[in-house]
Amino acid sequence: MTITNRWLLPEGVDEILPPKAMLLEQICRKLIDLFSTWGYEFVIPPMIEYLESLLTATGEDLDLQTYKITDQLSGRLMGIRADITPQVARIDAHLLQRDGPTRLCYLGSVLHSRTNNSGDSRSPLQLGAELYGHAGVSSDIEIVKLMLATFNSLGIRNICMDIGHIGIFRSLISESKLSAEQKLEIFEMLKRKAKDELKIFYKKLKINDNNSKALLDLIDLHGDVTVLDDAVHAFGKLSSNITKYIAEVKALTESISDQSDVSINIDLAELRGYNYHTGMIYTAFVPNEGKGIAFGGRYDDIGSAFGRARPATGFSTDVKQLLELHNIKDKKPDRILAPINDDDLLSKKIAELREKGKIVIQELEGQNSTASEMNCNQLIVFEKNQWVVKDNKK
Repeated sequence: MTITNRWLLPEGVDEILPPKAMLLEQICRKLIDLFSTWGYEFVIPPMIEYLESLLTATGEDLDLQTYKITDQLSGRLMGIRADITPQVARIDAHLLQRDGPTRLCYLGSVLHSRTNNSGDSRSPLQLGAELYGHAGVSSDIEIVKLMLATFNSLGIRNICMDIGHIGIFRSLISESKLSAEQKLEIFEMLKRKAKDELKIFYKKLKINDNNSKALLDLIDLHGDVTVLDDAVHAFGKLSSNITKYIAEVKALTESISDQSDVSINIDLAELRGYNYHTGMIYTAFVPNEGKGIAFGGRYDDIGSAFGRARPATGFSTDVKQLLELHNIKDKKPDRILAPINDDDLLSKKIAELREKGKIVIQELEGQNSTASEMNCNQLIVFEKNQWVVKDNKK
């Protein structure tokens, strides 16, 4: 590395400069305060943990995204977190050990060794909310409403909620007469929504049981909420569990149907996080953004790996991404330039202004920069035997 490029950051690793950094901090504070009003308690998990704890019940995808290092004290393998959700699940199951519903939220940097898409950040600032100890659909509804309230607080409009349910695929595939290898091949085809390929696969192996054929119908079950009626007609006689899962999705969609700036897309063949999620899954999109802006879903029993199984649901988002999408008015605070002077009255005036939250920048000895050059729109000047704040007339 030469002198000219030694300050370059790794690909996908970014930094935020003034004044955007302060705006990001204000957004973080605003959202944590919002979560607090819903009863979500703030936790701060560590950046690094032993690998077996960090990756418990998370699936292969997170393993590939996690940087591994060796602890110089114990010799054990450690990981730099790529997702905070498993850490919060550990806190709920192992440390808090409450019996009733527990609401927790978090905010912190995560680090990804790789990204799913070119140009994605490898150092997101992850914000999330998790609700533990309740298995009913009302907790999923609360999480989705909190997700939408998050966007609303930042003036992010025209949200499209993409909603699915992992349980439907799990029920169909578990009751089909297929080998483990065949189930894996079908899973990959459904992820790609490769219906013609699946038909050829069935024909080649002479597979014709009802549950396997129902997986073909599952691929087509995406669109507006009327898809749910089609799903009941297609699967209602196959499994009472599937009927229950469809009812859960319907209850969720009805709970947010009154929000005028939210559109709903149902995709019952969506298998994002299949090795992790157990129930409903939801992703939020906005126009002209090529990827989701928030992701959530149910992941029951994750706490069993920490000695205490608990139903759980939650969502997370990258605050850096929300920073680029926000539409709240950014009111720039006044910046006041104070002269260099040993006058006690001036020192008292500066202290009073700072106590009120004002930004006061005092000149340094030998400084000859103007207020405008210091990005100050006001000045402290001595008038009529007192120090007063005046607008900077450029």
